[in-house]
Amino acid sequence: MTEVSRNAVTRFLFDELDIRGAVVQLDDVWQRIIAGRSYPAPVQAMLGEMCAISAVIGANLKQPGRLTFQLSGHGPVSLLVIDCSEQLNLRGYARHEGEIGAASGLSTLLGDGRLLMSLETEGARQPYQSYVPLEGDTVAELFEHYLALSEQQPARLFLFASDAHAVGLFLQKLPGADERDADGWNRIEQLASTVKAEELFTLSPEALLGRLFAEETLRVFAPVAVRHDFPPDRDKIATMLRSLGRAEIEDLLEKHGEIEIHDDLSNHHYRFDAEEARALFADDRPTLH
Repeated sequence: MTEVSRNAVTRFLFDELDIRGAVVQLDDVWQRIIAGRSYPAPVQAMLGEMCAISAVIGANLKQPGRLTFQLSGHGPVSLLVIDCSEQLNLRGYARHEGEIGAASGLSTLLGDGRLLMSLETEGARQPYQSYVPLEGDTVAELFEHYLALSEQQPARLFLFASDAHAVGLFLQKLPGADERDADGWNRIEQLASTVKAEELFTLSPEALLGRLFAEETLRVFAPVAVRHDFPPDRDKIATMLRSLGRAEIEDLLEKHGEIEIHDDLSNHHYRFDAEEARALFADDRPTLH
């Protein structure tokens, strides 16, 4: 098979069945997200699957906006965050501690956790937020439950992640599906369940869908690009440090001799020595009363 690098969400529709879906394939985008992270294998797999489904949901939003998914719990993985902009600019990270077994499932990794979805749209005064308790032991099962609650329609997800790829196949039954074909949803589910990770890693969306649904009528839409573009922004960090105030900065310098900041989501490390930190306040002037 010829390797492809799509870094995109490709949506499709079974016109005669009222069933929609999407193929997501993240290659070097996913590799950049985890570069230098050194996650245990189960944590990395969970993060990759979360990236894949977040890109799919972001590409299918009725009203575009900034989408954030946050998984939190009291297990070895205390927090996992995925941030997806309106332009499908994707980043994410996981916070974990302690020993993690090779076959750890979602409930073992997170314990009694929950999923928080936050959506910021232009013009909205506050982000829309919804909480869902953890249901299922895989990311796919969790989001099938989430989508059934939030959209009142059944969905199926097949998600896979490796060191090189984070991929997925998404299907959702639309309200008129049973009227179009009473057996359509069951048939498409069974066909989709034959998908293999290696096929999603290597085949183009068109080739994959042709293999899975050879006898079905499909409309495939143009792919929507997913990217990971978060260059270092030292000025932003400097502004944040200034907001802490001179006294707080002096206290940090007295304790540590310098200031170090790690941006977990974008995976950038910043260091300000004492001279650089004090220079942040060089333009301050006394306020006259």
